[in-house]
Amino acid sequence: MSKELAEDQKEDLLKALQTRFAKNMNRHKGLEWDKVLTKLESKPKKLWSLFKMEESGGEPDVIGYDEKKDEYIFYDCSADSPKGRRSICYDHEALESRKEYKPDNSAVQMAEDMGIKLLNEEEYRALQELGPFDTKTSSWILTPASIRKLGGAIFGDYRFGQVFIYHNGAESYYGARGFRGSLRV
Repeated sequence: MSKELAEDQKEDLLKALQTRFAKNMNRHKGLEWDKVLTKLESKPKKLWSLFKMEESGGEPDVIGYDEKKDEYIFYDCSADSPKGRRSICYDHEALESRKEYKPDNSAVQMAEDMGIKLLNEEEYRALQELGPFDTKTSSWILTPASIRKLGGAIFGDYRFGQVFIYHNGAESYYGARGFRGSLRV
């Protein structure tokens, strides 16, 4: 599979990212679109990953800048867990453990295929500082190995004015649970 975008896909993506950037300045105070654009244009594989985030309903946006690494940080900022990434279990091991009614994929595998990373608990909580996300859905979160080793996985949502982090069997899946990712460019 080619990880290069056609010129029209690239133009549409950059336009969507620029519009979202301008509409949500609270997510990236002090950052300038022109500098983000310059970085994006120099990283075609990262553009492909952002395209996959956008295509699956993630509405990626810049949420920060890492000065030490000179990287812009994008998170999925859709109001609810991205529609194109729901009804999936946590990881491949969980998927394989299901005897019947297997979902099509897992959060960990989809993220890897897209070239992004699942948000961890700290990142998920930081995202929730930017506004209420997952008020009607939930999102798998990168699970510590100690929890995963015992068959569990964690997910988060926002209810009653509060961020909640829960656990579930890693093999479970629900129509309203997907995952959110991050990408550094």
